[in-house]
Amino acid sequence: MGRLWAIIVKELWSTLRDPRARITLIVPPILQLMIFGLATTLEVKNFNVGVLNTSAGRASYEFVEKLAGSPNVGRIVRLTSPDDLRRAIENQKVIAAVIIDARFDRAVAAGRPATLGVVLDGRRSNAAQIVGGYINAIAAGLAPGRAPPPVGTIVRNAFNPNLDYLWFTMPSLIMLICAVSGLAVTAQCVARERELGTYEQLLVSPLRTHEILIGKMIPPLLSGLFNGLLYLVLSTTVFGVPFTGSLILFFLTLVLYLLALIGVGMLVSTLARTQQQAFLGSFLVAVPSTMLSGYAGPVDNMPPWLRTLSLADPCRHYLVIVQGLFLKAMPAEAIWPSAWPLMIIAVVTLSAAAWLFRARKE
Repeated sequence: MGRLWAIIVKELWSTLRDPRARITLIVPPILQLMIFGLATTLEVKNFNVGVLNTSAGRASYEFVEKLAGSPNVGRIVRLTSPDDLRRAIENQKVIAAVIIDARFDRAVAAGRPATLGVVLDGRRSNAAQIVGGYINAIAAGLAPGRAPPPVGTIVRNAFNPNLDYLWFTMPSLIMLICAVSGLAVTAQCVARERELGTYEQLLVSPLRTHEILIGKMIPPLLSGLFNGLLYLVLSTTVFGVPFTGSLILFFLTLVLYLLALIGVGMLVSTLARTQQQAFLGSFLVAVPSTMLSGYAGPVDNMPPWLRTLSLADPCRHYLVIVQGLFLKAMPAEAIWPSAWPLMIIAVVTLSAAAWLFRARKE
């Protein structure tokens, strides 16, 4: 225990005395939380819509006014010709353009089905589909006297009643930023020893391999727990995201997640010769991990071989856990199917890092 405590204190002081390490531990996580929380929105607002109106009747005027009055529309761009419409889409002045032909007002006045033409910018496919839905909803309200359809639907959004994007984004950011910062800090630990010339001193010390590795694991583990606590507090107090689950389960699963990340980071650090190589290696691991986690797109939409590969990604399993704890109050039995893969990943990666470090030491 004396040797173990000595290496833990040494690693903590090495991390805290390094100006770059202090900046990495404190500044980026806070900036990332604020920037991602405010910038990574799933909503589409303040978009410009072009209107090519060749009807100039009452119904078309009412539609344009309703479109301009929508809180999501930024500006209505008046178009005068099909060429003007094409240029507006090509130059990204508008994300959608509505074509109102001369038959539109006559059809509405006669009670016949009226048709609007909508051209969407397919380069922004997700946003364009949402904008198309907004335009359809506004067009559907032009004939209030029309009989309602025989079958209607009542929509209720479970776990996120108002579809607030922050309720999805903020829990996911705990997974994302802990992965980036945890991998970056862990990947530097052995590489820093090599670059500073103290790696050989560490090898000839009376410390055992597992004691060295445990000492190297403590700083990133404490850093990850601090970031997790900070994000939990800021998400609930500043951004208003509810936390409905158990705090004990939150920190227990966070420890498992961090251990899995630390194992991957130790592998990168053991293979790297310099801190620059370690940083590039952690970046090489962090980006695919976040993409395969289901944060950017559902895992079910991926090809079968990628879905199988993502099972080895700790980010995928922890994303399910952290979203469930925030929004669904997931009990322990529901968390277990996502928790035991984290345990296996942590055991495998830490064992591989210990074997590789022992091989380098011998």
